[in-house]
Amino acid sequence: MTLLRNGFVVTAHEPSPREPSDIRIHDTGIADLGQLPPLPGEEVVELDGGTVGAGLIDLQCNGALGIDLLSAPERMWELAAQLPRWGVTAWAPTIISSSDEVVDRAINAVLAGPASDMSDRCAQIVGLHLEGPCLNQTMAGAHPRSSIRLPAEIDISRWTRDVVALVTLAPEVEGALPLISELRRRGITVSVGHSAASREQAQQGFDAGATMATHLFNAMSPLHHRAPGVVGAVLAHAQVRASLICDGIHVDPDVVAISHRLLGERLVLVSDAVAALGLAPGEVMLGGLKLTVTDQDVRLPDGTLAGSNLSLDSAVRNLMRFSGCSQGDAFRAATLTPAQLIGRLDLGAIDVGASADLVVWQDGRVSSTYLRGKRWDDGYSVGQP
Repeated sequence: MTLLRNGFVVTAHEPSPREPSDIRIHDTGIADLGQLPPLPGEEVVELDGGTVGAGLIDLQCNGALGIDLLSAPERMWELAAQLPRWGVTAWAPTIISSSDEVVDRAINAVLAGPASDMSDRCAQIVGLHLEGPCLNQTMAGAHPRSSIRLPAEIDISRWTRDVVALVTLAPEVEGALPLISELRRRGITVSVGHSAASREQAQQGFDAGATMATHLFNAMSPLHHRAPGVVGAVLAHAQVRASLICDGIHVDPDVVAISHRLLGERLVLVSDAVAALGLAPGEVMLGGLKLTVTDQDVRLPDGTLAGSNLSLDSAVRNLMRFSGCSQGDAFRAATLTPAQLIGRLDLGAIDVGASADLVVWQDGRVSSTYLRGKRWDDGYSVGQP
């Protein structure tokens, strides 16, 4: 057993703790919370007043550290072994619009699991996020237009909740509404994105079973006072959640603040990171596309934003800075809300019986990450692409 002592523990019940307390870890779970005396033989870790939150959950990550999941989905477990450096303990490897062959390779990688020497240090994969290919061509963004297809042209026979957690699609494309219903029947969460839908078309998607919007404001019909579009439909729909890329570039900081005020607990932070995350400025690939990386963003040669080099812990800090929200509110947007969205009630919260996926923060930065009760260390290096 391990006792984490004297940390300010952020829970759904106490988002702004006033005094430090302790967490007892037994095996892979949280055994007790509160003012706890050490037990004989128990490892004691002094947190010295650090803040403890649940492990971060990233539902949109295309790559990092030179690993591009579109061209090498087999490397997702290698990436999973590095994401805890940014406090991520669970994630959805994201595959943008591509062929059935690439999706099949990604599914096989999920099913294969990590190598035996990596299993204890990998962020849990909650399932794939298939961002496409049933998108609106006019809202393709960095998606290869040649890979965007209609629902009738794709094979979903192997898509189950165990391997596909989330699918982003445009509800206005032909055949999208029956596909949404079928995906929901399979237990897969559906998100509206890369869409030029009207408010009415977006609402039809929500009525069919979509429960989220992907990277709000980006690659979707905007809010206009006489044509609310996807953005207006999301903001007006009390049950729909929305993800946000909180880097201050994809969405202006003032709009982030407005979005947080309107969405509240419906807000989900995502990184939308590509292979550029963790690398110096230069060039990286997204499938067959060459991307230019600066200190702040990642773009196609024509200037189109193409994912990000944002880490999820940075998104948490940015949300607090842009909106003035509490640390508890920012944590929730990257922990409990995404967990609820995909139906993983065992994740995203600090509570007795929950998985001991924890992040210790010191001065707003990730100090240490615990995966299923074990402290993650940086002793593993990513191989060359």
